[in-house]
Amino acid sequence: MSRLACVEIRDFPLQLLLKREPAFQGRPVAVVEADRPQARILWADERARACGILPGMRYAAGLALASHLCAGVVTAQEIEKGVLDVARKLRAFGPDVEPSEKDPGVFRIGSRGLDLLYPSLRLWAVRIRGALLEAGLRAAVVVSFRRFAAYALARALPEPRAWVLASPEEEHARLKRVPLARLSLPPDARDALLALGVRTVGDLLRLPPAGLLDRFGEEVFHVFRAASGRDDLPVQPAAAEETLREEAILDDGESDVQRLLFLLKPMLDRLLGRLAARREALAALVLELKLDRGPGRVERLKPAAPTLDARQILDLVLLRLSSISLASGVIEVGMVAEGEKATAAQLDLFAAKVRRDPAAQKRAFARLRAEFGDGAIARAGLREGHLPEASFEWLPLPELPAPRPRLVRRTLVRRLRLPPSPLPHRPRHEEDGWQLRGRGDAAVDDLKGPYILSGGWWRGGVAREYYFARTRREEWLWVFRDTNRRRWYLHGRVE
Repeated sequence: MSRLACVEIRDFPLQLLLKREPAFQGRPVAVVEADRPQARILWADERARACGILPGMRYAAGLALASHLCAGVVTAQEIEKGVLDVARKLRAFGPDVEPSEKDPGVFRIGSRGLDLLYPSLRLWAVRIRGALLEAGLRAAVVVSFRRFAAYALARALPEPRAWVLASPEEEHARLKRVPLARLSLPPDARDALLALGVRTVGDLLRLPPAGLLDRFGEEVFHVFRAASGRDDLPVQPAAAEETLREEAILDDGESDVQRLLFLLKPMLDRLLGRLAARREALAALVLELKLDRGPGRVERLKPAAPTLDARQILDLVLLRLSSISLASGVIEVGMVAEGEKATAAQLDLFAAKVRRDPAAQKRAFARLRAEFGDGAIARAGLREGHLPEASFEWLPLPELPAPRPRLVRRTLVRRLRLPPSPLPHRPRHEEDGWQLRGRGDAAVDDLKGPYILSGGWWRGGVAREYYFARTRREEWLWVFRDTNRRRWYLHGRVE
């Protein structure tokens, strides 16, 4: 029977907070949603729980129960980065790694295909836990048969350890004894269940399913179904992130730092572009140099803070390359970017900004007017007119206005021909359909219309039937038939 491991990094945001604030060690610690007394407690460690402090309480209420309670804010960006780092480490123990979307610090790993690598599931679990301990993270690792059971048992362990369930019967018996307070239930629903004497998963399973959803909410109902085995799913692995890497091979060995920097600049620009597309900033850059003779060099550069500023990174590369001594010329270069989530300000800085020089623009306009006349620089302005060619006029443009960017959806544009180009008369019989002769004899495959335009009775009258014609060359032409002249005209093209 297939097994899976549930890795629960106990109070993951709390462990991140303790890494950041080592002075909190040995005291009750909680993570709060904001730095104010009425902020809710999101996570509480074992010392805080022993004082009666539970998630959902106000920070002020927690201080009333334990005056020495320490608290801090852990941002969503910090948690997300920590989850990604742990997922990378766990993929060394199995390709199928599923981070929990609801509980940060909870991961599931499939054991399929690992029999030849690990002689026992116990050894597999111990090595997973040991790798996390080396990274400074205390984790419980439970190997079981069902995903919810492994998760609930990992949450219920008094102390994080590696544990392998021997049989489905043992799993079910131990699952029923798991306290509901250990599961991630909404505080109101949890307190309502405790008031009814429902304290464990076994107590919850004895409740009638009818009315459970309406009375206690969707999350309690989901726990009930998962504990009863109705919603059990295999591991849903998250896609591994693509390694951001650029490589270049040189024809001859290169030892000049400035020429190497000239080669590295476009490679770095491409890496930063790919990072920005993933909404990440560069946290570290690994530079791999393969030499013509002798061992290569691997240099890891880390900016003061994650950035998308290429100039800042190139300065660090220049300093490192200038400080090392290479035994021979470089023949291959590799660059690997390590990223983390970028802020909106960092992404705005990376976005290309057009720097306009008003003086240079005016000089260019003067040259154009001198060569082509005063009407060479103009803009289109709307005016009243029932004909398409009469609905706008050209106005002088003394200078370009200041840019005012706005979000515009891509739309089709009609490029008008002024005046409309007359098309040759159509023959009485065309075997292969209509040929727009005069356009390279483009055959028309589709015709949309007519869109009738008429008016101008005070000047003799205008009557046109407009069509959109799609040719076999996949171009859309805007044509019309002048019913008075009994002739077709090409008025524009749609792009």
